[in-house]
Amino acid sequence: SLSLHPPVCLLCFLSIPQISYASTAPELSDNTRYDFFSRVVPPDSYQAQAMMDIVTAMEWNYVSTLASEGNYGESGVEAFIQISRETGGVCIAQSLKIPREPRPGEFDKIIRRLLETSNARAIIMFANEDDIRRVLDAAKRNNQTGHFLWVGSDSWGSKISPVIGQERVAEGAITILPKRASVDAFDRYFRSRSLSNNRRNVWFAEFWEENFNCKLGMHGKRPGSLKKCTGLEKVGRDSSYEQEGKVQFVMDAVYAMAHALHRMHRELCYGYPGLCPRMANNIDGKELLGHIRAVSFNGSAGTPVVFNENGDAPGRYDIFQYQITNRSTAEYRVIGSWTNKLHLKVEAMRWRTGDPSLPASVCSIPCRAGERKKVVKGVPCCWHCERCEGYHYQASEFTCELCPYEMRPDVNRTGCVPIPIIKLEWHSPWAIVPVFISMLGIIATSFVIVTFVRYNDTPIVRASGREMSYVLLTGIFLCYAITFLMIATPDVGVCSFRRIFLGLGMCFSYAALLTKTNRIHRIFEQGKKSVTAPRFISPASQLVITFSLISVQLLGVFVWFAVDPPHTVVDYGEQRTQDPTSARGVLKCDISDLSLICSLGYSILLMVTCTVYAIKTRGVPETFNEAKPIGFTMYTTCIIWLAFIPIFFGTSQSAERMYIQTTTLTISLSLSASVSLGMLYMPKVYIILFHPEQNVPKRKRSFKAIVTAATMSGKLTQKGGDRPNGEVKTELCESMETNSE
Repeated sequence: SLSLHPPVCLLCFLSIPQISYASTAPELSDNTRYDFFSRVVPPDSYQAQAMMDIVTAMEWNYVSTLASEGNYGESGVEAFIQISRETGGVCIAQSLKIPREPRPGEFDKIIRRLLETSNARAIIMFANEDDIRRVLDAAKRNNQTGHFLWVGSDSWGSKISPVIGQERVAEGAITILPKRASVDAFDRYFRSRSLSNNRRNVWFAEFWEENFNCKLGMHGKRPGSLKKCTGLEKVGRDSSYEQEGKVQFVMDAVYAMAHALHRMHRELCYGYPGLCPRMANNIDGKELLGHIRAVSFNGSAGTPVVFNENGDAPGRYDIFQYQITNRSTAEYRVIGSWTNKLHLKVEAMRWRTGDPSLPASVCSIPCRAGERKKVVKGVPCCWHCERCEGYHYQASEFTCELCPYEMRPDVNRTGCVPIPIIKLEWHSPWAIVPVFISMLGIIATSFVIVTFVRYNDTPIVRASGREMSYVLLTGIFLCYAITFLMIATPDVGVCSFRRIFLGLGMCFSYAALLTKTNRIHRIFEQGKKSVTAPRFISPASQLVITFSLISVQLLGVFVWFAVDPPHTVVDYGEQRTQDPTSARGVLKCDISDLSLICSLGYSILLMVTCTVYAIKTRGVPETFNEAKPIGFTMYTTCIIWLAFIPIFFGTSQSAERMYIQTTTLTISLSLSASVSLGMLYMPKVYIILFHPEQNVPKRKRSFKAIVTAATMSGKLTQKGGDRPNGEVKTELCESMETNSE
């Protein structure tokens, strides 16, 4: 029997060493209670460890246990559960017990209970043969063929009786059996036994009748026997014969005791034939136990026979799987072994007929990459998978963590990668439009400058104030050129030039226009009071005033350089979208929106002041000395910049902020320059090139006469007069040019 027999327990309390060939109960390993007990078979604790290793190798982490009520089944399952607790990684879904006397329907109830945790397909069984057979039969009745993954102990082993008639439901079952071998010498001996040469065995006659189904005179009383035993029958010839699996262990147990006694005799009775007085009178049980535990020899199957400190033999098991071959024949096949360590040939395993794939017995499927496990309370093998969202990545099996600010999760969300860095590219539509406008403007401005230089001494060029015109044209050119700096790849040099030239073009333009409008205003105000011309209206004075105004802008830029040297930054917040895959870092100059407005603020102040003077000189007749074209220019420019400000700041939270703001700023600068160029210079260029007859000098009169005539002309015009006054305009312009010179 594999269980602990009461007689063995009683003997264990005596000081007489015993060696068992079949007792596998784990309790017998307790050296404090059964210190005189030894065995040549491994205890069930080794078997439970082997079964745990099989479950682990199959990657099953959610199993149920099923045990026959009694010492063997309950002790085996308890050992398995204890190992699962110690090692972790395997959870017990249910632990069921088969009663000693099951009621009708008990096994169907067990199958239904097992199906309550249907994910736990693997069933660890420590049950007797009859219970195994009835469990398989119940699974078949409940149409669960192929669902359960049976893992049977050595009580199932490689036996045929539990699986007869239910091969399909048992297909794929993994069983273990202590490693053993058939002893050929015993077969030869036993087959040679007969009634005549084995009279010392008092039970042999009864065995003879049972084995050959015959009757031996007065010895046998077998009702229904049809024949009389002749005594000439032969074991294995006239009857079926198979060696009992425990023969090897019986022989090893006997030899172990013999080796121990031999060692003891050699120590106590060295050179003395037979028993010496020390062994004949009184044998010390502890001394004999010491010799038993020191035994080491090759057993009947060629495997070492040794005992550990608890009297247990080493664990050696063969692992079988019940397979149905292509010929539809079922058989147990060895698929591995366990000797303190599992050796499993997974490639030799078969589950459903012809299917080599590994079945699963898990509570929850593994989480995908980028998902963390949220463990179900109390069941560590069951979890829910939660995806790491946003800028979080899977830091461990159970946690998600936030990537550093300049990084984002990778595709699998198992780590972080740098956020791509972008800038405004030349081929982007956001850059193509402003660059196109800027190039047209630069070409037009260059054409005007060349025309003015070519016709520098003509009356129209002189009347427009040559020096101030060139300053204004320089500012217009810079307004167009800044587009290329705003789109260029940011570095320290580009950022430095951006600071200098961003507001400088506007400053040149509006400083020159402000000086012009102020000059006109002062001329007419002075003309009303005196015949003398006002001070500081000469070209040199005008240039000094203009460059004084421009120097304020340059001084502010140099102070900015000193306080905050230019450098580049990567702005990860500008395009930090909800979807990390769309996140970008923007390479840009370290110029805040406030700094940008401050840089343009002085130019805007000049623009507003110039507009005020344009309003004051709106009454000058026939746009005297460009007063009205300047006025229209300033009105239009103010509208452009009033539209620019809400667009610029209204898109500060947009993901396309860099593109929109850069494009808006450059186009606003180009439009401002285009308005000035178109209203102030294109009409002059048109006259110079296509109507040279109008580009002639007029007669000159005194300053007072010209101003008076212009004033009167304005009054007549206001009364609806039709008198042309182009002559008056030209005369005054030329007169002031002459006076200035």
